Amino acid sequence: MEVSVIVLLLLAFVAANLPFMSRRVAGIWRVANKHFGWQLLELVALYLLLGVLAQLLEGRHSPVHVQKWQFYVTTLALFLVFAFPGFIGCYFWKKRGS
Repeated sequence: MEVSVIVLLLLAFVAANLPFMSRRVAGIWRVANKHFGWQLLELVALYLLLGVLAQLLEGRHSPVHVQKWQFYVTTLALFLVFAFPGFIGCYFWKKRGS
C-alpha cells in the first residue's frame, strides 16, 4: 500500500471517532448534552470532507476515476465501522451517574 492510502485510512479512523469523543459540535460550540443527531451530522460532514481529500490525493497520482453508488455505499459502511469504537465508548462505557 502507498503511504497516502495508509495516511488516509488512519485519518478516516480518527475522523470517524471525533464526533463521539467531544462535547463540542463541530469542535466549536460547547453543548451540555450533545445528542445523536449532532453526532450523525458531524459523521456525514467528516465523511464528505474525507471524500474530497481522497479525490485530491487521487488526482495527484492519476486521473480521477468516476465512481458509481456502490463505491459510496461501501466507503460509508467502512467509515461507520471505523466509528464503532467511539460509539461504544460514548454510549456503553459511561460512568455511572453521568
